[in-house]
Amino acid sequence: MAHEVVLIPGDGIGPEVSEAVRHVLDEAGAPLFWREHQAGQAALDEGGDVLPDATVEAVRRTGVALKGPCTTPVGKGFTSVNVKLRKTLDLYAAVRPVRNLAGVESRHSDVDLVVVRENTEGLYSGVENEITPGVVTSLKVATEHACTRIARWAFDYARRRGREKVTVFHKANIMKLTDGLFLRCAQKVHDEEFPGVDFESLIIDAGCMRLVQDPSRFDVLLMENLYGDVVSDLCAGLVGGLGVVPGANLGDGGAVFEAVHGSAPDIAGRDLANPLALLMSAVMLLNHLGETRSDPDCRASAKRIREAYDRVLSAGLRTRDIGGTLGTRAFAEAVIEHL
Repeated sequence: MAHEVVLIPGDGIGPEVSEAVRHVLDEAGAPLFWREHQAGQAALDEGGDVLPDATVEAVRRTGVALKGPCTTPVGKGFTSVNVKLRKTLDLYAAVRPVRNLAGVESRHSDVDLVVVRENTEGLYSGVENEITPGVVTSLKVATEHACTRIARWAFDYARRRGREKVTVFHKANIMKLTDGLFLRCAQKVHDEEFPGVDFESLIIDAGCMRLVQDPSRFDVLLMENLYGDVVSDLCAGLVGGLGVVPGANLGDGGAVFEAVHGSAPDIAGRDLANPLALLMSAVMLLNHLGETRSDPDCRASAKRIREAYDRVLSAGLRTRDIGGTLGTRAFAEAVIEHL
């Protein structure tokens, strides 16, 4: 049985990488059929809202989406469509697996970790006010409910995936109430529900130092929204950059898999973009469907595609951002040839 999946191409290079990934999945025989919907600048250009109701309802109905990068204006303009989509659909767990890839050079050769980020609260709650001209405030929100459920999700993920340790990054020495609550909830969930999973906590500045010194000492990293956003990109830098890591946003009723890099409008339409990050996210999507809908065909397609792009990279076939010469379409064709 084919699974209906919402495709949100995104902006900038989004349509190019989305089309390349869709081509690979179709050629791999992945049991999917697509419903395309818009969000971000592309939706505004069509005269709609930045996140149209039709797009949200389609994701709610199907339960799963693949999303290309969407533009977020800096310091002005519309709010982040990514943040709005996650909050609207209550996709509270952002998951970023980070591992070394054969053929992609980096300073470290032993990286295999997962960043789990609370996706709905913190400073990204968007509660900002101008108190008086020249003075603004931003409210950091933390609730016991959200802190507990993301901790439970992270520990459960670690146990299901055979991971040995969960490390919480925090700044509870300074933000004793918000980060203190996050840390206490994680400790309680560990002690009461997952005592068999190793647990540690690190102040985030010291944790980042240790990350760049020796990332192999980490397994699953758990943190609140802003920290998770920053640290997940830092971890991507350990293995070659944002073009070689996937991302997922998961909730109890839906899942959106996305490229974690930006929309790169400066190279849009030039066949230069690397589609690998979105392709890796699509593999996560297939594995998610295989797990949640007990579909072995999805798992088999995910395995074939992952083995194919590993072979492509091992053969030295890469896009320009990671030291190669291939364009967007040529990289997709190379993966198809190695299926």
